[in-house]
Amino acid sequence: MDPISRPAIVIDNGTGYTKMGFAGNVEPCFVQPTVVAVNDSFVNQPRSAVKNNNWLAQHSAGVMADLDFFIGDEGISRSRSSNAYNLSYPIKYGQVENWDAMERYWQQCIFNYLRCDPEDHYFLLTESPLTAPESREYTGEIMFETFNVPGLYIAVQPVLALAAGYTTSKCEMTGVVVDVGEGATHVVPVADGYVIGSSIRSIPLSGKDVTLFIQQLMRERGEHIPPEDSLDVARKVKESYCYTCSDIVKEYKKHDKEPAKYIKQWRGIKPKTGAPYTCDVGYERFLGPEIFFSPEIYSGELTSSLPEVIDKCIQSTPIDTRRALYKNIVLSGGSTMFKDFHRRLQRDVKKLVDARVLASDALGIGGIKAKPVEVNVVSHPIQRCAVWFGGSVLASTPEFFQACHTKAEYEEHGASICRTNPVFKGMYLYR
Repeated sequence: MDPISRPAIVIDNGTGYTKMGFAGNVEPCFVQPTVVAVNDSFVNQPRSAVKNNNWLAQHSAGVMADLDFFIGDEGISRSRSSNAYNLSYPIKYGQVENWDAMERYWQQCIFNYLRCDPEDHYFLLTESPLTAPESREYTGEIMFETFNVPGLYIAVQPVLALAAGYTTSKCEMTGVVVDVGEGATHVVPVADGYVIGSSIRSIPLSGKDVTLFIQQLMRERGEHIPPEDSLDVARKVKESYCYTCSDIVKEYKKHDKEPAKYIKQWRGIKPKTGAPYTCDVGYERFLGPEIFFSPEIYSGELTSSLPEVIDKCIQSTPIDTRRALYKNIVLSGGSTMFKDFHRRLQRDVKKLVDARVLASDALGIGGIKAKPVEVNVVSHPIQRCAVWFGGSVLASTPEFFQACHTKAEYEEHGASICRTNPVFKGMYLYR
């Protein structure tokens, strides 16, 4: 059967989690942590352990090392139950750092989870903004050489998130994507589907920092959490109990006035002994997400809040696009799912914009008053998987197959063809 007649495979690799599935679906088939557990006992065994340096035994050990690995939740559980497995995180801060581990991860995604033949499907993979062109070449080499895929398209994650907003709220393909992932936060302006590369901004705060801050707060308060379990507990507290407040001082007063109403209880089981334990979840419920709006409470080196970064990003774009960008600020990523996050972000950005308009009116240049600027932050139920959903929508259009780089083109021109990816269907995927 012709690969074009089969649904394309969409894989969104993130620092924390990877979403994978088939084009045309509303949700990914699998969401797994981006981690590989490799059995190093085969590779690290001393040569004396192999009698007479038997080359066949050494070869077998190498083959077993290549085969004996696990990914995602299964890999994490294997590393906890056996010291032979070491965890490897192939993606850090949105960029692939370990290509061998990444290749193994894709192998398991395709054969173990999606259970398909890569030669029968076109592939859409995602990448972080500001990714080096060489990274696209490595991706193309692995996909075409190792998996022999018939076609490949590499899309920028924020543009796919904007495409997801297009399908859900009928907005234009002009807007600012605020992508807050596990390992990186990017603010990416898009005009008519094209990324304005010179205006991309990023801040060194992400979902992982929220987790670490909650872990630090609970540790400083003296909660009795097993050290080996503290990071996992902090992550679960973040996902289950955290919310965004409108005023941090008022929130402190509310918690102090009615602690029974706002303080939650976390119940867990110690991994080593199996004994149950409990701990309180208090101020960290609102202090965790607050680091995006008041970063100085987390680190004295950070001075710019997320609303300020968004405002500076839009102000650095061409002047004729700014009103449209303020009108369509789209959220993407699991760390934007905190309750009332979009309302707080819209309020703070609006304050900055209104202050600038008032300052302009006070100058009274030419006696002309500036028109109010509409600020709108778009939030929708699928923003956790917005990138994957946008890829699913675009990969299910006929134009997608025409825009893909094919195996024949790769063999003729080499991996350099993956450096650029053509625009298609006015839904515009950049580079």
